[in-house]
Order: sequence, then C-alpha cells, then structure tokens
Amino acid sequence: MKLTAPSFWQTPAPTMLSNLLLPFSKVTGFVARQRQTQPSLRLPVPVLCCGNITVGGTGKTPMSLHLLQKLIQRGRTPHALTRGHGGRSKKTGLISPTLDRAVDVGDETILLARLAPTWRGPDRRANALRAIEAGADCLVMDDGLQDPSLHKDLSLLVIDGPAGLGNQRLLPAGPLRESLPDLLPRLHATVILGDDRQHIAGQLPPSLPVLKGTLSPGAAIQKLRGYQLIAFAGIGRPQKFFSTLQDAGLTLLRTLTFPDHHIYSARELKKLAQLAHMPETVLVTTEKDFVKLPPLFQNFVVSLDVEPRWSNPRLMDELLDHFLAE
Repeated sequence: MKLTAPSFWQTPAPTMLSNLLLPFSKVTGFVARQRQTQPSLRLPVPVLCCGNITVGGTGKTPMSLHLLQKLIQRGRTPHALTRGHGGRSKKTGLISPTLDRAVDVGDETILLARLAPTWRGPDRRANALRAIEAGADCLVMDDGLQDPSLHKDLSLLVIDGPAGLGNQRLLPAGPLRESLPDLLPRLHATVILGDDRQHIAGQLPPSLPVLKGTLSPGAAIQKLRGYQLIAFAGIGRPQKFFSTLQDAGLTLLRTLTFPDHHIYSARELKKLAQLAHMPETVLVTTEKDFVKLPPLFQNFVVSLDVEPRWSNPRLMDELLDHFLAE
C-alpha cells in the first residue's frame, strides 16, 4: 500500500480534519516533551546531529553526507550514526558498504557507509561508544534531534524551503514531530534548502544562525541531455526530484512515484525496463533509489546525486570551527 502525507498537512489555514485530530496532537506534544527530560550522555568526542522536525523528506541525508565530507577534508575521522530506516534486516552495529545491502539495512545507511564508518540501530548511545572505541574522533548523527540519549555539540535543523513546516501542527493534525518552540532551545543552527516560501527564517530568533542553500544536481545530469527521461523515485518528496530535472531543462516523458524507502519488486522493475525500451529514452532515479536496485538493473539506470550549495558558505565553516573546538 502506498502511503502519502495527507494534503491538509500543507494547507496553511486549518481544515476540519486537522481540527478533529488536534486533541491527538496534544498527546504528541506531551510525549515529545517528556522524552526530553531523559538524561543525555556527554561523550569525549564532539557530536553533530543533522535532523528534521517534519515527517517526509527535507534533505537531511544529503546534508549529513556533505558534513561528513567536510569533516574528512579537515583531516578528521568522523563516524555516522543512523537508525537505518527502510531496511528489511534488524542488523545493528557497524555496516559494511560492500557486504550489506541497501534493501536489508536501508538506503540512507549504505550511502553513509560508502563515505564513512556507519553504525546502524536505535541505540545510538551504544553505537556511539563502539564508534569511539573503533577510532572515531567526531560523530555525525543522521536524524536524531528528538533523541535525547546523546549530548549534541552541534544540532542542525534541516527544513525543505518550499514545504516549510506545513500547517505547523503536530502529528497527526500536521507534519511536525514536536513544536518549533520546544525544539529551538536545543538548536545551534537551521538549514533551509530551497526557496523559503513560508518565510520560516523570519519565525526564528535573530540569534540563531540560518544556512540557506539549494540541493544542486551533480555531474551525472550532463549524461541526460538530449534524452527523454523516465524518472522514478521513492523518497519523502518525489516531486522535488522531478522538479530538479525540469529546472535543469531536461525532458521528462514520464514520472513514477513510490513510497519513501520503497523496495522495488520484480514486477515493478520489469515495468520500468519496458518503459525504457523506447528510442532515446533513459531511466533516471535518485541515489537513495539506485542503491536498492539489483546490480544488473543498475547498468540501465542513471543515478542523480545532489549536494548542497550555499548562499553563505562561510557560515558553514564557522559552525564546524566551533563544533571541532568543543
């Protein structure tokens, strides 16, 4: 069954259905606040957390990958911590990017593991201690702003600019995991990717740094020029991927949307292969989707990576300077 976010989550004015669900949102808020009363463990190495406050894709994993790369370029030895959403396996601990499969341990997990040692599982505290024992001199948490188990030296809230915070109500009346006022005291900076259509930056304290940028396609996009594209994606906001292709002036013959972290069946792969049989037609998908495809099928698909590009790049360096000085 394909589950998508309710449309009323993105409606600025409260709808009748959102109002009916509002009492349940109060429970969400209470549980979120109670969770933050639990003690946090301060580690001997700095911890950076890159997370979101909404359900759905915001760009936090590309952001985590970007941060890992920046730390490696500075000569550090970062390890990544992730829950490993979307995988069929319950495996925890250190993940091998060559022996483990994305369909088992999660697409985001494999992308992280290809760049830096990555530890999977809900017990981030235990994995953090194992990572330090294995040589990590700093840690990057992919998601986890709502997890109080570890003290965070740098907490970044990633927001998708066009989607913003939706109707700014808590689950299930809206897309928020916790309220922005509750989260703000624990934040060190906010990252807004894309056009800030809801003017979220104006709702933040002036003292809170705001990184503004876009997720820009990598060099692989040049391979797609002159072709008709069959684009498919199973991410939090597939339309964002399709818009990236259109904004680059590419020709989309057809788009296919799947649920976030979707594992493709043999029947779905057969359908995709049939669509690509048309002349001058190419299959294209996201990095997250590509790593879940069978190796043989990957030969017929172009994977499009994205990376953040900043309007204020110096601010990122300043944040990392402060983070590593902790």
